[in-house]
Amino acid sequence: MMSDDLEGVPAVVRPAVRILCLDNAQRVLLLHWHDPVDGRDFWEPPGGGIEEGESEIDAARREMAEETGLPTESVVGPVARVQRDSLWAGTRLVAVEPFFVARVGDAPVQPASLTDEEEATLLGHQWWTLQQLRETSDVVEPPELLHLLAEYVGGVWVPDHTD
Repeated sequence: MMSDDLEGVPAVVRPAVRILCLDNAQRVLLLHWHDPVDGRDFWEPPGGGIEEGESEIDAARREMAEETGLPTESVVGPVARVQRDSLWAGTRLVAVEPFFVARVGDAPVQPASLTDEEEATLLGHQWWTLQQLRETSDVVEPPELLHLLAEYVGGVWVPDHTD
């Protein structure tokens, strides 16, 4: 959601992390969410809130395990910090989120420990290629995801030409 749409909505600072999970084919994993208040659907990398007393890397590994069931030992970083300003379930969440990278091979995605809210709002997951992300009309968060992948993952994520 664009920050202009959030003008006048009180903000809650919510420290959180995100993980750019890559499989052997260099596709990135995105989770598909449905906002229970405004009905928006969007895709974003796995991640979530940092619990009190938890380090960023520990939060990234915990969130990855809970939301994907993927092996967490490959989580490295943070590689970037992204200012996020979004609306979820009627609450405006703001934070500078650390982004991590995890190369997880071909392990299956099997959420291990979702909250009741996550169970009700997670629609699924998909491994995305650069071409799919460029061509989708779906909402993908954060808006600068392709830049993050090009800058901090490289390889197939670096465009062959200037857009």
